[in-house]
Amino acid sequence: MIDTKTNITQTILDALTASGNKVGYMPDAKVVEAIRYVEENGIPNNKHEDYKYCNLEAVFRKDFKVIGNKFNSVANVDVHKLKNAHNIVVINGEYNESLSDKISGIKLSTLANAGSELKAHITKYANVNSDAMVALNTAFCSGGLFISISGIREKPIHIINVVSAKENAVINPRQLIILEKSAEVTLVESFVSENNSGKVFQNHLSEVVLNENSKLKSYRLQNEDENSHQVNTVQVDVSRYANYNTNTFTFNGALVRNNLNAVLSGDLCESHLNGLFISSGAKLIDNHTLVDHQKPNCESNELYKGIAKDKSTGIFNGKIYVRKDAQKTNAYQSSKNILLSEDATINTKPQLEIYADDVKCSHGTSTGKVDEAALFYLKSRGIGDENARKLLLQAFAQEVIDKIEIEELQEKVIKLFEKAL
Repeated sequence: MIDTKTNITQTILDALTASGNKVGYMPDAKVVEAIRYVEENGIPNNKHEDYKYCNLEAVFRKDFKVIGNKFNSVANVDVHKLKNAHNIVVINGEYNESLSDKISGIKLSTLANAGSELKAHITKYANVNSDAMVALNTAFCSGGLFISISGIREKPIHIINVVSAKENAVINPRQLIILEKSAEVTLVESFVSENNSGKVFQNHLSEVVLNENSKLKSYRLQNEDENSHQVNTVQVDVSRYANYNTNTFTFNGALVRNNLNAVLSGDLCESHLNGLFISSGAKLIDNHTLVDHQKPNCESNELYKGIAKDKSTGIFNGKIYVRKDAQKTNAYQSSKNILLSEDATINTKPQLEIYADDVKCSHGTSTGKVDEAALFYLKSRGIGDENARKLLLQAFAQEVIDKIEIEELQEKVIKLFEKAL
């Protein structure tokens, strides 16, 4: 019986090594460094401050001591595609060219075929010594996806990440996305499941580079099944005059942990982070953000909203870090949450760490139940209790949903939101 941190960590490392879940594009020195970090620090548990409410070690211990890593073949993903977008398909961590659209004018390949750009950027932003899940991905990353964009792209790019496992599996997909100088693009990422007969742990890592004056509008839609566990780490580097705008919508999955780290490395740049989640059953949804202001005259905004029901747990941990040189920083953060049952839990922890003296920074958080006065008002106008509650919850979520500028995607999110309620 496995009963120590060292044993469960080594079991996972041995199982991933035996499964061959590794390709050759990662520098050997980085792989050695990453494995050493995991061995020394273990899979994160609630003794790690950043994972206080998200005990990944317990999940691995319970469900992933034996890893088969046998997958189903997926022949069609049309149901998940967006009609007015370029659709790129990644199945069980591997870029599937045959199911993906042909896109002219951008560089698109597996990471192994990214050439000199891979060497210039891989692991430069996601530090293997910053987090055990980053290290685990670095050591065992799969085929991966590389996208480099120049110019202004009118049509959105939609990456469909599909998992479909026959047996319990742990996969480590990786992405490198580069926006060249003055490039503009809208990126949608969907995370879905197909016919999972085993449990899946997806440890997904993206390194995103916004060069000078580039603009990225990003949407992340997470709707996997109840056999799916996901850690999704996004490490973004935002250069001078660049604008990073991202929106995360989480509606399903046994466990979803989002690590979203934006480094504002150039002056006069912006980041806007928004999120909406509904947790139900015994699910756990954890949004963990870090905005690192390194240069002056930058702006960041965060708005996260959550709804927790049944015996589920929702978490928001957001940190704004303002360095000494980052004068004239404007940074705002807000977390608003609603509990729909006595057994549901919301944990929020907004943080400011400021070393500059000429800044405007604020944060706020609120957690409560449905407004009884508003509920009474609607019911007094002849609206039934259930419909009145739905109206209030939809109004609560609409501020985030309205940030979706793709009509087809907004309609899809609204349907998933209503279904989750």
